[in-house]
Amino acid sequence: MTENLENLEKKIGIKFKNKNLLKEALIHRSYLNEHPEAKLPHNERLEFLGDAVLELIVTEYLYRNYNHPEGELTSWRASLVNTESLSEIAKKLNLYEFLYLSRGERLTSTQKAKKVILADALEAIIGAIYLDQGMTIVKNFIKKFILIKLKKIIKYKKYKDPKSTFQELSQAKFKITPSYKILKETGPAHNKTFLVGLFLNENLISQGRGKSKQEAEIRAAKNALKKYKKLILNL
Repeated sequence: MTENLENLEKKIGIKFKNKNLLKEALIHRSYLNEHPEAKLPHNERLEFLGDAVLELIVTEYLYRNYNHPEGELTSWRASLVNTESLSEIAKKLNLYEFLYLSRGERLTSTQKAKKVILADALEAIIGAIYLDQGMTIVKNFIKKFILIKLKKIIKYKKYKDPKSTFQELSQAKFKITPSYKILKETGPAHNKTFLVGLFLNENLISQGRGKSKQEAEIRAAKNALKKYKKLILNL
């Protein structure tokens, strides 16, 4: 695994003084269930630290560089540090191949669970960099891999959640407020999947699936936004 750690160091452009900090950042709780003899703990404490470091650095950067209202800055920050965003960055780093996971976790994790694992591991790495290298280096890492996404987030208004964005567009274009209806529920009570439809008046615009009604509604709104040009032509 030493060789893998060196490969990861090359990817992130940082050579650790204490390799165990980097290794700890990659250890998922499930791995210790199969390997109780492991000498290092799982990465949750480093994740806790990294989450705080990330929020502070992003908040300071936004404060110093953008003279915008607090609510807007908060939305931008949320778009930069949410699970979806962090997991995308972790995927680009091929972080999953470096993680210490149990065999069961690696084989059975859902896509949603993998995103959470990847986002948590990235935060743990941020915590490890902070402890090993200090504030200047961890700031550079966050600027290089996370803050670089900010201009695109602002330009394309990705900081707005899909439901709010679609509602603004539909009200501006059609003077209609979208509504959401559950079309179907499947699965047992403890593990349901919802199919939700997004409607403008009686017109079904799109559908979305999710493990909660909210998740299904967000996916329906995302799907509606994807075909918004077609929607303008047809309504």
